[in-house]
Amino acid sequence: MRATVMYGAGDVRVENLPDPTVQAPTDAVVRVVRACVCGSDLHPYHSMPASAQGRPMGHEFVGVVEEVGAEVSRIARGDFVIAPFAWFDNTCEFCREGLTTSCLHGGFFSETQAEAVRVPLADGTLVTAPVGEDSALLPSLLTLSDVLITGHHAAVTAGVNARTSVTVIGDGAVGLLAVMAAKRLGAERIILMGRHQARTDLGREFGATDVVAARGDEGIATVLELTGGQGTHTVLECVGHMPAYEQAVGTVRAGGVISRVGVPQYEEAPVGFASLFGRNITLTGGPGAQRSYIEELLPDVLEGRIEPGRVFDRTVGLDETPEGYRAMDRREALKVLVRP
Repeated sequence: MRATVMYGAGDVRVENLPDPTVQAPTDAVVRVVRACVCGSDLHPYHSMPASAQGRPMGHEFVGVVEEVGAEVSRIARGDFVIAPFAWFDNTCEFCREGLTTSCLHGGFFSETQAEAVRVPLADGTLVTAPVGEDSALLPSLLTLSDVLITGHHAAVTAGVNARTSVTVIGDGAVGLLAVMAAKRLGAERIILMGRHQARTDLGREFGATDVVAARGDEGIATVLELTGGQGTHTVLECVGHMPAYEQAVGTVRAGGVISRVGVPQYEEAPVGFASLFGRNITLTGGPGAQRSYIEELLPDVLEGRIEPGRVFDRTVGLDETPEGYRAMDRREALKVLVRP
């Protein structure tokens, strides 16, 4: 099969790799109908050391089940399925508590920008959808693999509701869909911090009431001015770099919540008296591939109440995936959809 492999910073290729097969009785093999490039894929695109063997790429996809193992009972050949960016059994103690990304037997996908994918623990992982391969809903369904459920996770873990004001940091796909998620949960004041107007215009359509283009101290000052000097009850940090975290600390209201869902590119951050402790700030977030989110949001997508697929502004064939990386890296595309 054709699949995307990264050999180092800026070096993405599409090559022939062995076809995936059922290796365990709980596996399924899924033919990929749509995949995409994620903003988090740009982290290794910027920094991965050169490698002779390369690293398969991708963690978002929807597709059609082609083969199932002997113990798979809930998923069948021919089913159209959505795969979150992690796999899990959906039965262990963490899964039963709703934290499927901490499944005792699970893991994370890293090879889905390809023609097919082996899915471990298929019954626990895959969610079926009543659509065909030519459905106009495919881009929106694909967001349920990562960016929509991640933005939703940010809003849920922050406790966003009709009584909370929200700052969203980052105008990438996750940030924009965090705006959508916050609006869906009832937030009436949503400040989007981003500096790319085409993106922030879409953020306004998704529910942002204010846009702050400035960064750093200037951006913090602007948010404080908009909120009477207090900041917002919740801050959804959707970038993953230290300056974004610092903006979150600067814009959150005393007693508020910072939820980080941008993959952190740092291990140390201010958490002391002046930053979090003294103001009773809660820090939360993490990977958002919880199966329950897909099941909750899927009806809204199918019935057209939300259209998260609007974050895709470029489509490429699988062999053009390297160009998709370049376009996102150059900010020429918000999010690239890959069509095998």
